[in-house]
Order: sequence, then C-alpha cells, then structure tokens
Amino acid sequence: MSDYGAIVQKLRDSFGTRKTRPAEFRISQLNSIVKLLRENEGAIVEALERDLRKPKFETMISEISMAINEANYAINHLASWMKPEHVEKSLVMKFDECFIRKEPLGVVLIIGAWNYPVQLVLVPLIGAIAAGNCAVVKPSELSDSTSSLLTELLPKYLDQSCFSVVCGGAKETTELLEQRFDHIFYTGGVSVARSVMRAASCHLTPVTLELGGKSPALVEGSCDVTATARRLVWARFFNAGQSCVAPDYVLCSPETRRLLLPALRDCITQLYGTEPRESRDFGRIINQRHFERIRDLLSNSQGRVEIGGETEEGERYIAPTVLVDVSESDPVMQEEIFGPVLPILTVESLEEAINFINRREKPLALYLYTGDSKVVTKVMECTSSGGFCSNDGLVHMTVITLPFGGVGSSGVGRYHGRFSFDTFSHQRSCVLRGFGLEWANQLRYPPYSEQKLERLLQATQERKWSCTLL
Repeated sequence: MSDYGAIVQKLRDSFGTRKTRPAEFRISQLNSIVKLLRENEGAIVEALERDLRKPKFETMISEISMAINEANYAINHLASWMKPEHVEKSLVMKFDECFIRKEPLGVVLIIGAWNYPVQLVLVPLIGAIAAGNCAVVKPSELSDSTSSLLTELLPKYLDQSCFSVVCGGAKETTELLEQRFDHIFYTGGVSVARSVMRAASCHLTPVTLELGGKSPALVEGSCDVTATARRLVWARFFNAGQSCVAPDYVLCSPETRRLLLPALRDCITQLYGTEPRESRDFGRIINQRHFERIRDLLSNSQGRVEIGGETEEGERYIAPTVLVDVSESDPVMQEEIFGPVLPILTVESLEEAINFINRREKPLALYLYTGDSKVVTKVMECTSSGGFCSNDGLVHMTVITLPFGGVGSSGVGRYHGRFSFDTFSHQRSCVLRGFGLEWANQLRYPPYSEQKLERLLQATQERKWSCTLL
C-alpha cells in the first residue's frame, strides 16, 4: 500500500518553504510542461492511439495544443494575475490601502479523466502551478498507456519536491481521498463525484467538479441544414463521441428532421467514408465495459436506427449512429451516452423544446442551430447550462478567455485561462492602516451617542447612484 500521507506531507513541507510562490519558479515549471509536450509529442500520440485509437489530428488539437496554449497563456499573463487588486473604498477608509491579494491554496489534488487523458490532467495542473500550489496528480487508470506515460514523464520535467504523480484504480483513489488537501479538482462522472464530495467534506476541502450530462442540440427550422449537419457530425463523433461536451441528443421539428437526416448521412460519409470502421479518423471505445454499455443502450432503445448501428466487439468499434423515433423515456435518454450515438427527438415548437430542456438536469453545454438571432436570445434567456454555443459544437471550450464548467449536476466550479488561476487561489482581503488620524476613530468608540451614530453612518453608507437603467 502506498504511503499517501508521506507523499502529501512531503509536498506540504515544500509548500511551507515558499518555494512555489515566486513568479520565476511558477514560470519555470510551466515552461517545463511545454517542453514535456513538445519533446514527447510522438510518444503521446502513440499512447492515445493505443488507448482510444485517437487520430493524431485529434490528439494534437484537443490534447497537446490545448495544454501548450494554456501554459503559454498563463506565462504571458502571470505577472498581471499575481498583482494585488485594489478596490473601491468608503470615506472612512480613504487613507487606508485596501486590496485583494492572490495567494496559493497549498497542496491540491487533481484527478484526471480517461477521455482526454493529457488535457484533463495538464490544464488544471497548469492552473495549480500558475497559482503557486504544490500538487498531487492522479491520471485515470482506464487510459492505461497515457497514464503510464504521464507517470513516467511528469517527474522528469517538474520539481519532484512540489509535484507528485500517483497511479491506481478506485481503491487507491479512495485511500488518496482520505488525505487532507487544500483543493480537489475532479473530472469524470457524477457517481464518483459524489464520493469525492463526501471525502472532501471530512476535511471541509473545497472542490471543483467537472462532470457532464446530456447536452442538447436544438435545431431550429431557419438553420443552414448542410452546415448544421456537418458541425453536428463533427462534434458528436469527435473522439468517437467520448466528450463531456458533445451534443448528446437533437431536438427538432418533424419537418426539420426530414431535411436533416439525409444531410447527416451525407456528412458522415464525407467525414468518415462509406465504411467508417476503415477510417483512420474515427476512434474506438475506451474499454469493454463501456463498449457493452453503449451497445446495450442501442439494443434496448425503442427508437429506430436510421444511420449506422454496426458494432464490432473485438475492436470496440461502434459506428457513427443516428436514432430516430426516440421518446423521452427511452433508455438512451436516461443517461449520458458518451459514445457515437445521436438520438433525434421531435417537438412541435420552440417553446416545447425549451420546456423539454428545462425539466431535465442542467446540461454542461447547450447547442442551438438557427439563422434567427431572436431565437438565440430567447433560448439563452429561457434556459440554463454550463456553456452555450450557437451554430457549432465543442468550440466554446477552446476559448481560453471563457470559463469552462457546469451548473447544477453538470459540475461545480470553473477553469481555463485566468479562471484556472482563480480556482487554485485564495483571494485574501487586506487592509493596511497606520496609527495616524486616531481622532477620526472616536466616532466608533464608546460611550455611544446618537450624534456619533449619525455621523458614522453618513461616512460609511453606500448611496444609490443617480442614474437609472432605461
């Protein structure tokens, strides 16, 4: 059994020396991550090929490039992020210095996921490093080749007195969670997230939970059907559908479905050929258990397979599949599919679609395809989701200046860019005051009087601005 207590204590001792606090140290470690990714690009591509048969193209844009961009962005902006943030003051605080100081939390735990096993470990780690923390990193055991590679590489590139990598499955993760951390960052499913929250509650440890859910794609009649189909196919079947922000199902009118189906069929052929199984651009399901889960969803569905549906157990292959005549009570609508299956449900109106979305758990993403800006405004105003994107899919999470995270059951907290730095920082309220002007403090000291109270309230009360909103 690994001595996780000793690992955490070693990092806590290093943090206590203030080694991680200088900007120079943080930047050196961020540069080391960039160096790791550039020098081991081929090995990373090969590992993801073994784990997910992920194409090199997808690995480069969704794993390596995203992590490099995050690290470089943090390096470029770290000086401004670390500066104290001065705040507005009332009259009685006019001669004091009032500011927010950004301080590291301490020793944090980052638990990665298997579907993007490089990005979902390194991007939160970049935020933790930028904020000046020490970190324990736990890659997912399901993406075995990539996990092994990260376990080998991270200690070679990062300061081992401040950063540790641990391996293992559910048992080891449970033991690890018994330790006290200053923040836990978890990416994965809801059931494990509940266990993480329970463990964190024992130490009152704050958590970030990056989860998922059933993200809808609402296709409205005024959309460009061909462009919509192509973007839906790309977003749904990227990484063989194993993306937490992938569109999980489509809502549209019967007439829109009639136009959309042939366009989806054509786009699947254009992107993956007439035999997607032979395409080098289409991945595989991570393991046998998930393959069987998705296959069972297909076989138990009351809907009809309109496109695809083929499976090959030996390869863990499931074809890009579109289901129609799917009801809200269908098995594929009871859980996140997390695979290359796209159900289409029909609604009679935009209001019905909005009501359908709102009576379910809040999704991680909501996609809307429409040519009408008024429809965009209405859907944004009448729904809630972690993120929103019109006329495309997945791309909102690549904007480094936008926060990424869920709401409700789709997640707790946010990260990417500056938001990662803030997640792993404590915003410490600071007031610096001297000993002068003691006469002004007489208003607050006993003996109290109505005159003192009136004068003190006049000096401290926040007043409404004279302008009004039109």
